[in-house]
Amino acid sequence: MTDAPAALLPVALRAAEIASDLVRTRVPGLLTTKGDRDMASEVDYAVERAVRDHLKQRTPDIAILGEEEGISGDTASDLMWAIDPVDGTANFVRNIPLCGFSLGLIERGRPVVGVIDLPFLGTRYHAGQHTGAYLGDRRIQASMTTDLKDAIVAIGDYAVGEGAEAKNRQRIALTERLAASVQRVRMLGSAAIDLAWVAEGKLDASITLSNKPWDTAAGVIIAREAGAKVADQDGTDHTFDSSATVCAASAVASAVLTLINSVGMRSS
Repeated sequence: MTDAPAALLPVALRAAEIASDLVRTRVPGLLTTKGDRDMASEVDYAVERAVRDHLKQRTPDIAILGEEEGISGDTASDLMWAIDPVDGTANFVRNIPLCGFSLGLIERGRPVVGVIDLPFLGTRYHAGQHTGAYLGDRRIQASMTTDLKDAIVAIGDYAVGEGAEAKNRQRIALTERLAASVQRVRMLGSAAIDLAWVAEGKLDASITLSNKPWDTAAGVIIAREAGAKVADQDGTDHTFDSSATVCAASAVASAVLTLINSVGMRSS
């Protein structure tokens, strides 16, 4: 199984179909508060439960980590699914179409299969290790941008919760440096979209100062298979244990990392 992770792509793609149908056909419903300015909708829970049921049936020996309901299954296994049922819930509940379903298969700390579905944009990305990255049936490639001044860079949401004020001073400083150095800065509200769009070449880089596996696992393997570099903010190779998720077209990756570290960012 692990020698050919692409063999599990059909399982992941079917999960994306299940999730997409639920997201497109249901209203958000009641919201559950998860912390300061953080929430989950009824659809978040419905999608995660439906996908868990599917994965348990098709891959009963693989552990499952979901944003809303935590981890289940054999946690000692080398394999683990990571589910974000609706990445960009704040967008979803406001009818902003920039949200998506993200499912990654992680093997010993590194994603080997990923699917990202953007239900309201009608696009589905997927990748398996060593098999390339695809938008539908079309193979995709990260951008060929070579100069930071020509780059469009997405940054993750500003912090909420404990310590947000201090964290956001750093994020604002980073935004200021980006604004002075790159062509445009974007904040889309979904790490899955950020990573998928770097893979497709719509964006030249994305900076997420956190590393929640349900947010990043699928996008990391899709971006890597499209030729992008994905690293922790110190430049080391990105893994499950990384503190941040910095993804960039290969020719500008070093400049993006240098800019981040010039601000003295701390991940959270």
